[in-house]
Amino acid sequence: RCVEVFYIYFHAGRVEEPYVSITKKRQMPKDGYSEEIEKEVGQAEGKLCTHRSAPQLTLQLYICVLQQEITAARSIFMVLSLLSIVYGALRCNILAIKIKYDDYDVSVKPAAYLCIFMWRSFEIATRVTVLVLFSSVLQIWTLPVVLVNFFGFFFYPWILFWQSKSPFPENIEKALSRVGTTIVLCLLTFLYAGINMFCWSAVQVKLNDPDLINKSQNWYRLTVYYMLRFIENAFLLLMWYVYKTDIYLYVCAPLLVLQLLIGYCMAVLFMLVFYQFCHPCKKLFSSSISEGLLSCFKFLCFICEPPKSTVLMDKAEMKSENTDEAWSSSKTIDSQKGNAHQSVSSNA
Repeated sequence: RCVEVFYIYFHAGRVEEPYVSITKKRQMPKDGYSEEIEKEVGQAEGKLCTHRSAPQLTLQLYICVLQQEITAARSIFMVLSLLSIVYGALRCNILAIKIKYDDYDVSVKPAAYLCIFMWRSFEIATRVTVLVLFSSVLQIWTLPVVLVNFFGFFFYPWILFWQSKSPFPENIEKALSRVGTTIVLCLLTFLYAGINMFCWSAVQVKLNDPDLINKSQNWYRLTVYYMLRFIENAFLLLMWYVYKTDIYLYVCAPLLVLQLLIGYCMAVLFMLVFYQFCHPCKKLFSSSISEGLLSCFKFLCFICEPPKSTVLMDKAEMKSENTDEAWSSSKTIDSQKGNAHQSVSSNA
C-alpha cells in the first residue's frame, strides 16, 4: 500500500488526484471588490495508507504469535507495514500543521521529522502489540473492545456537532446533494475513527467548521486521549497477563508488560519534545505544551477534589464533635470533683 501511494503521487503530474482534498474559501480583494476563491491546502493520501496498513500489520503479527514463528518474509512485510503506517501518520501531522497555519510560511526542520517519526513509531508499535496480545488469549472479547473504540471515535464528532446546534454542512462539494453530503461526512468520520483506534489523529474532524477541520490547539483533548489510551493499554495487558496460555511459556510476561508501557511513555515523551521544541509554529501557540499540560492537571485535580461545602461541613462536624467531647470531659471532671468534695465532707 505504501508503494502504491508513492506510485500515484509521483505519476500524478501537475494535475493531482488526491484521496482526500481539502479546499478553503477566501475573500480576496480585487479592483476594489471582494472575490471569493478556492484554494487547495493539502492532500491526505497518507490517511488511506494508514487505514489499510494498520489492520494488515495487526493480522500479520497475530498469525506470527499463534504459529510461534517469525519468518524472514513475514518480518520484512511487518516492517514495511509499520513504516507505511508511520509514514501516513507523519503525513497527517505535516498536513495538520499546514492547514492550521496556512497564512504562514511553514518550514519543517529535520529534528521535527525525527521527533514525529519516533513518536508515531513507538505509539503504533506498542498499540498493535497490545491488541495482538489481548486478542490471542481473549478472542471473544476482542470484538467488543474494537467496537467500543471505533464507535466512540465515530460518533464523537457527530455528538459535538449536535451539541453546537450548527446548521447542516451544505457547501462541501457543489455537486453533492444532502444525501451525498451525509455519506461523505460519514466516510470522513469512519476514516477518522479507524485512525484513532491505533494512534492520535493529528487532523481533528470538526463538522460545524466550513473546512471540517479543527484548527485550534486543544491540549485538553490531547491529554485526555493519551491518559485514557494508556489506561486501556495497561488494562488489556493485565488481562493478557492473567489469562495467558502456554504459547507464552518462554516469554517473561512482567518484562514484556513493562517494556510495552515504557514504549508508550516514550511515544508521549517524543510528542512532548516535538510540541515544546521542534514544532515549526510553536511561537504562535497561545500556550505551550507544558503550560497546557499543567492547566490540564490542575483541572483534573480540581475535579478530583471534594467540594468546599463538603470540606467545610466535615470541619464543622469535627469541630462540634471536639466541642462535645470537651464539654463531656469537663462535666466528668466536675462530677469527679463534686464526688471528691462530698467524700471529704462525709469523712469530716
